[in-house]
Order: sequence, then structure tokens, then C-alpha cells
Amino acid sequence: MSLAIMTCLGVLLDTLFGEPRRAHPLVAFGRWASALERRFNPGGRGWRSHGLTAWCLAVLPWVMVSVMLVNIPYLGWMFEALALYLALGLKSLGEHATPIAQALRRNNLEVARRRVGYIVSRETSDLDETAVARAGTESVLENGSDAVFAALFWFALLGAPGVVLYRLANTLDAMWGYRNERFERFGWAAARIDDVLNYLPARLVALTYALLGNFSAAIHCWRTQAPLWDSPNAGPVMAAGAGALEVQLGGPARYQGELHDRPVLGLGRLPTAHSIDMALLMVRRGVVLWVVLIVIGGLLSA
Repeated sequence: MSLAIMTCLGVLLDTLFGEPRRAHPLVAFGRWASALERRFNPGGRGWRSHGLTAWCLAVLPWVMVSVMLVNIPYLGWMFEALALYLALGLKSLGEHATPIAQALRRNNLEVARRRVGYIVSRETSDLDETAVARAGTESVLENGSDAVFAALFWFALLGAPGVVLYRLANTLDAMWGYRNERFERFGWAAARIDDVLNYLPARLVALTYALLGNFSAAIHCWRTQAPLWDSPNAGPVMAAGAGALEVQLGGPARYQGELHDRPVLGLGRLPTAHSIDMALLMVRRGVVLWVVLIVIGGLLSA
């Protein structure tokens, strides 16, 4: 039951305060990870073994520290709630997504392009209104899985050590998990570990999206379209989310000057500002559903 209480408290802290504007622990972690990468991947020449060693040095000490902190009498519960709060990105997701929809409604395409560029890696300078809405909706669905639901999953499973493990691993994937000359070998471990940690949460998220939208369309898109996507976890999440919202996502997108012909996901209408709003609402409703289930589980196990 205490875990359920800490879950509620962590989500409440995120709802009230969002991400810390100053001195976020992930900023310091990013500096530490960059130093390790310079040491173990000089000039992009590091091998897979170097990447795995750097990953262990970057993540495991902090997981061990979190194990010790949660066992401190009377203070461990505070660290539990704080760890979840710092790992969640629900309010931040809304703070980034809502201005995109607002700019589209005001027909201010330049601002919409700039705002969506904050949260996607594709090139945005030439996107039209539909493409901006598509990028924003995709980002809400995928980041809802990575930055919100997966953190809740690992916290519910392993408490603060679990959410620390997940959040740091996910951060390293964002830093090292690229398929380019610099990180192809060195970043392999970071990318694969993140895939493993997200495998089950991503499928629970896909099911959550289906339950909160057009269920049959979501399941159909998940089953038929997700296998075509290059990411084993983003595919189910975005295909099910697009089907649940009855909107068309995916399709061609340009990354670092190279056009990627991505499969089409979902069905129905083209995305608009309303699609971004509905995707964000679906994520928020999903969080409520997960928290309720965690509380019920705590009550039944008490």
C-alpha cells in the first residue's frame, strides 16, 4: 500500500510543479555520461564492450545509491516519491505539446514549426500544418510511453531503484543510441537495454490507448502496422494510438537531410491541432487509469 501512496504523491508533485527548472539531476547525469563517452569512445572508435562498460559505470552506481536511500528509516519514503517525480514528464509533455496546437489554431505556422522542433528530431522548417500536427501527435503518443508510463511501470515493479534504472537507461539511449558512425558500435548496448526495459511497458501502453479510444481500430492497426515500424516499441505505441484516435500518422519525414519513407500508421482523418489535444488527453486519462490500478493493487495486497 505504501508504494501506491508514493505513486500518488509522485504524480501529484509532477502535476503541481512539473520538471525542475534548475538543477535537474538528469543534467548532472548527462555531464557524467558525456565524460564517460569521451573516455570510452574517443573519436567514435569504441566497441560494444566499451559501450556496455560505460553504461554500467553510468547507471549502476546510482541504482545502488537509490537502494541504500530507500532503506533509510523515516526518510526512504521521501526519496521514493521524489525519484518518481523526477522521472515523470507528464506536465512537461503538456507544456510542450499544447503550444503547438495553439499556434496551429492561430494559423501561426512559423511558431508551430518552431515549437514542434523542440520535441521531435525530424526537420521542421518546411512542414505544412498537417505535417506539424502529425509530428506533434506522434511525439505525444511516443513520449507518453517513454517519459510517463514506462516510469510508472518500473516504479510500480521495483520502486525507486526501478525508476532510477529506467530513467537513466532511457537517457543514455537518447544520448548514445544512434545508428551513425560515432555511436553504431559504442551505443549498441544503450539502445538494446532501453529496448528491453521498454518492451513490456510499450505493449501495456498500446493496450491502454486502445481501451481509451477506438478499441477495434487500435488493435487492428497495432497488429497490422506496428511490425512495419523500425522500432519494436514505438511501433505498437504509435500504431495503437493512431488507431485509437482514428487519425493517420507516420509517412515520410526528413531527418538530418535524409528523407525516411516511414510506413503509414492509423486510419481515418488527417491530423490537426485537435489530434494533438486528444492524444494528450488520452495520455492523461491513461495515467489516471494506471494510478487507480496501482492503488487497487495496493489495497488488495494490504
